[in-house]
Amino acid sequence: MVDLDFIFSADGPLAGSIPGYRVRPQQLAMAQAIHTAVEQGEAIVAEAGTGTGKTFAYLVPAMLSGGKVILSTGTKTLQDQLFNRDIPTVRGALKLSLDVALLKGRANYVCHYYLARAQEEGRFINREDVRYLDLVHRFARTSTSGDRGELTEVPEDATLWPQVTSTRENCLGSECPHHKECFVMEARRRALAADLVVVNHHLFFADVALRDEGVAELLPTCNTVIFDEAHQLRDTATTFFGQTVSTSQLIDLARDTRMEAAAAAKDFAPLPKAASALDKAARDLRLTVSGDNGRRTVRQLDKDTVFQEALIHVAETLEELREPLSVQAERSEGLTLCHHRILNLIDALADWRGATGADRVRWCEVFASTLQLHSTPLSVAETFKRQMEGRKRAWVFTSATLSVKGDFEHYQRGLGLEQARCQGWESPFDYASQALLYVPEDMPNPNAESFAEAVVEAVLPVLQASGGRAFLLFTSLRAMRNAHARLTERFAELGLHYPLLLQGQGAKSELLERFRRLSNGVLVASQSFWEGVDVRGDALSVVMIDRLPFAPPDDPVVAARVERMTQAGQDAFMAYQVPEAVIALKQGAGRLIRDETDRGVLMICDTRLVTKPYGRGMWQSLPAMRRTRKLDDVRTFFTPPE
Repeated sequence: MVDLDFIFSADGPLAGSIPGYRVRPQQLAMAQAIHTAVEQGEAIVAEAGTGTGKTFAYLVPAMLSGGKVILSTGTKTLQDQLFNRDIPTVRGALKLSLDVALLKGRANYVCHYYLARAQEEGRFINREDVRYLDLVHRFARTSTSGDRGELTEVPEDATLWPQVTSTRENCLGSECPHHKECFVMEARRRALAADLVVVNHHLFFADVALRDEGVAELLPTCNTVIFDEAHQLRDTATTFFGQTVSTSQLIDLARDTRMEAAAAAKDFAPLPKAASALDKAARDLRLTVSGDNGRRTVRQLDKDTVFQEALIHVAETLEELREPLSVQAERSEGLTLCHHRILNLIDALADWRGATGADRVRWCEVFASTLQLHSTPLSVAETFKRQMEGRKRAWVFTSATLSVKGDFEHYQRGLGLEQARCQGWESPFDYASQALLYVPEDMPNPNAESFAEAVVEAVLPVLQASGGRAFLLFTSLRAMRNAHARLTERFAELGLHYPLLLQGQGAKSELLERFRRLSNGVLVASQSFWEGVDVRGDALSVVMIDRLPFAPPDDPVVAARVERMTQAGQDAFMAYQVPEAVIALKQGAGRLIRDETDRGVLMICDTRLVTKPYGRGMWQSLPAMRRTRKLDDVRTFFTPPE
């Protein structure tokens, strides 16, 4: 018999082993609800406000259940935090002997085969990679996991990593000469034997869709699946239940073909020549789409003759490489694999070019060094529902942001969870005294040209009142960069000396650490800092959001979903766009109060929050903090009592 009341009590094992442990009724109630779901093999959607302690609330019943558990998180960072900190804490407090494993996608593990190839080839993009290669080599000889996250001396974005790790496409599998010592295979073996396996959403859905990364082997024996940060699930599932062809895949295939040809087919000159032609064609295709990184609709691409010609040329160079590859494929396992890869890419590109249908949307996403062609389902509900069928097991979906004014219908509909039990628990924090919601007066319409400058001018006196200590969150990268430039000018004019940080000036973790150390910093950021960021204490006292976070109407997936709902006679704005914006707004606002002693101002510069009928429902979905439109109230909030 599991006595949760005792475990979570002031005299229980958690209190006895965790410094600063506080009894929270919401945490106990959540743990009891999850315990019931696990015992009965049910699906539960569990929203827990900031400070509830949801991690322990699901870990305790899951770890005491006696069955095998898969725990999926939103990011690799949270995955590491759970594995290295939270799970050992609970396991130690409860004196359990559970076997716990960490499983990541194969690109997170050093590959012995490609490491050896990189050393033989000696071709590097920059000088740093030469030094990094030696560090990776030494790490691979001594590490038991091969997890590149443990090698902190090599930056996460180092250009060497793709050369010394494998992908689903280029892994040799059982034909690899290093198969017995493979770090990926060892991670899978540990996961199969473990009682609790920690994965992330990308890995979970990549495997469900592709049957590649090891989760498919785990699911049949699993009793409970827990999704933390579950608000991200639909977007992640949408990506993996669709199909993607990228210029990076093409360039990687060309590179691997040249490497394999140099090792096993030196006497066949047409092969590296055709591979080099594909490399150039892929890079040329990327260059046809100019402008900022972001998404493009297929309608925009269909009108672009330069893009269309480059796409046709890529298809032609793929065919021109297929012939020599098919002739030489039997000369090595690597060439055989390259041949399989090119056949898959030819089919995928043909499918993308010819894909039509009311249930899918084609679109393109542009990054600095790659272009991705996507074919995406408009709904993943039926597909995801099928994954949950079969063996009876518990499914737990938890996050701080799943409902709109306590209503879970939007979330349930998106994942086909209409039959799931839904419960929510308010944050234990006293928002009425700890926080103030400030919507400035006299702000222009968010679509007005003057809006961006008005945001900067409105936030300046707030920063002066708070002494910096702010996150300024913008809904687009362009708005973020423009605001940073304008703030730099205005700080100089006003003689303000708050350190001004900008997203992208360093790794996210480094920027956060600098922000915490500075104690009066102002961080200008966008999507990366809207969620999964925890700054407690006085270092963060203002969170400013420039506008309500509606998805851009020209986003290809959003536009297609809106069009389909409209054709079906539904109000897409109220049924889809507003709920999505509410959940995003709750995530951004959630950065402000992270502890019982935190105090701060949530500033939202978009007056639609108070002037539009739907705005009322949006602010009512936020924690119950005091509201004001007066700057003097903000100044009073930050004025120490005499």
